[in-house]
Amino acid sequence: MLNKKAGFFGSLIIVFSIILLNFGCASRQLPQGGPRDHDPPKLLLATPANMTRHFNSKTIQLDFDEYFKLTNIYSEISMSPTPAKLPEYKVKKKSILITLKDSLEKNTTYVINFGKAIADVNESNILKNFTYVFSTGEHIDSLSMSGTVVNATTQLKEKDATVMLFTLKQDSLLFGKKKPTVYATTDSAGRFSLNNLHPDNYRIYALKETSPDKIYNKDDELIAFNKKVIHLTTDTSNIQLNLFKQAPSKLRIVGGFDPDGKMTFIFNKRLDKPSLKVIYPPDFDKYKIVDITKTKDTATLYMRNMGFDSIRIAVLDNNKPLDTIAKKKGKKETFQRTFALSYNISGDGRLKPGTNLVIRGFYPLENVESSLITLKEDSAEVSNFTVQKDTANPKNLILNYRWKQNDNYTLALDNGAVTDIYGDKNRKVNKKFTIDKRENYSQLTLAVTVPDTGKAYIVEVMNEQKELLHSDVIHKSTSLTYKNYLTGKYTVSVIYDANNNGKWDSGNVKEKIQPENIWIDDTPITLRANWEQVTPITVPKEPATP
Repeated sequence: MLNKKAGFFGSLIIVFSIILLNFGCASRQLPQGGPRDHDPPKLLLATPANMTRHFNSKTIQLDFDEYFKLTNIYSEISMSPTPAKLPEYKVKKKSILITLKDSLEKNTTYVINFGKAIADVNESNILKNFTYVFSTGEHIDSLSMSGTVVNATTQLKEKDATVMLFTLKQDSLLFGKKKPTVYATTDSAGRFSLNNLHPDNYRIYALKETSPDKIYNKDDELIAFNKKVIHLTTDTSNIQLNLFKQAPSKLRIVGGFDPDGKMTFIFNKRLDKPSLKVIYPPDFDKYKIVDITKTKDTATLYMRNMGFDSIRIAVLDNNKPLDTIAKKKGKKETFQRTFALSYNISGDGRLKPGTNLVIRGFYPLENVESSLITLKEDSAEVSNFTVQKDTANPKNLILNYRWKQNDNYTLALDNGAVTDIYGDKNRKVNKKFTIDKRENYSQLTLAVTVPDTGKAYIVEVMNEQKELLHSDVIHKSTSLTYKNYLTGKYTVSVIYDANNNGKWDSGNVKEKIQPENIWIDDTPITLRANWEQVTPITVPKEPATP
């Protein structure tokens, strides 16, 4: 019996050991991961060779060092000059096979540009601006153009912008209608190079598009152009193209009823002084409240009286009618609204010193019962405060009081203290806060020197989040003082206000109008706590318009 038990336990130990061994083996794996591949495919061999003269082949084979994918063939790949019948492009293992379907012109340089069509399979690393060049004659065109593309508003170099070249004969026929045959994509530093060009007269553009068709045909795309015709006889460099969003020539408005009953209208361009007028039902214009955004491209319409089944609204700019919008609504249709209030108090419960307390409604406010509002300073209730509607914003109430630095405040709104235009009222709420210390803020003075006192300039101050805090129009060298700025970093930019209208104006490709120039000081201003800082700003001379 003893030997049988020993044999049993011995067998059990062997089985258990095998299980552990298998488990251990199963957990042993080859190292995973490794550094990410950042390299695009590389050309190993071209048949016929790249830059071949006296080219007479019907097929081209391009062999690469890894497997790749070929995407957006007809939007990314171009052949210049463009043959009547486009070539056929096929992928076979690690090669591209190109079959030419049309006869070639004599003594002509051809460039096949793959744009961003070639990318490796695993990491999608793109082989940008790869070109295959050949000539049917003895000579290969070798002229080039190079430069940079800059965003006109941020002044940053723009990567992945498409720089397009049209001969003067092609320009009116192709630009905005068909993709160019000569183009290049900018690198991470905004640089571009167009090579193997023949002598001719050209127009050059840059496009930051939202769809990869290389055609400027959408309002939200950025465009750049050079005003002058480039007479290319020698290599040309240092071309700068400034991208901008062109204001659409035709106004388009989208929008209508929101789930809560208000109406929101978005314009496809910024207006100068937009307004809305209710023209149907008759006599309903008196019930409207309109909220226009600071960017002047969105309008929100609130109606005190919702007793209509259809409404017609006129959109005006500077009191001039631009368009009319009609919307239908059931007379008994209901909308879901939530009454809510917010305050100009920071997340940690502090009110900026020297400011009033602002009570913000989610909808325009109709009535406030001051008797239902109490304010406590520490534990003592105070009475010498006022609460009034904000004449500049129908959603806001302004509470005015002479605050004390080190006291704790509690604002109490009893049930029904505030009523919005729909008759909804607040529930009882207590809001506690303190007054922020003045030493947490600074005073910034900009000593601005302008290059030409006969011109207008718009000085703008932005915080680290690129939010515009202040804008001033000046015509001469002056000092601008800003009080109660939080400690942090700030940036100053200056618009060269060419038409003296107090705002930045975009350009127009068709009319060959460039956007107004912007200069951004590349040295950020750092404000320390409880500090009065004077920073000199010397505005450079306006650059020449390209």
